[in-house]
Amino acid sequence: MKPDEATPDGLGQLNIELSEDVAEGTYSNLVVIANSNEEFVLDFVRVLPGLPKARVKARILMTPQHAKRLLFALQDNIGKYENMFGEIRLTEPAQPMPPLSFGGPTGVA
Repeated sequence: MKPDEATPDGLGQLNIELSEDVAEGTYSNLVVIANSNEEFVLDFVRVLPGLPKARVKARILMTPQHAKRLLFALQDNIGKYENMFGEIRLTEPAQPMPPLSFGGPTGVA
């Protein structure tokens, strides 16, 4: 298909660039999610054992519609993964999150 030809959904082909530094990826073992009526904020954090402090490695903002699409895409991909490799078992029971602080000034309303 030529770049200027339309696909069945009426959109042209989308070419996505992936720079070398982004292609390396960033490891995260915690995601803190917040939302307003307009957006979802996903803070990807790397927590290291024995350290009381952790850094946000990436912050992604998205609309509620895109957040729901992400949910569906994750459900679909996890289903495919489990069909191929077996059920993903959680190694520890879900525990409540400890209080989180983002280290900035505390707002007062």
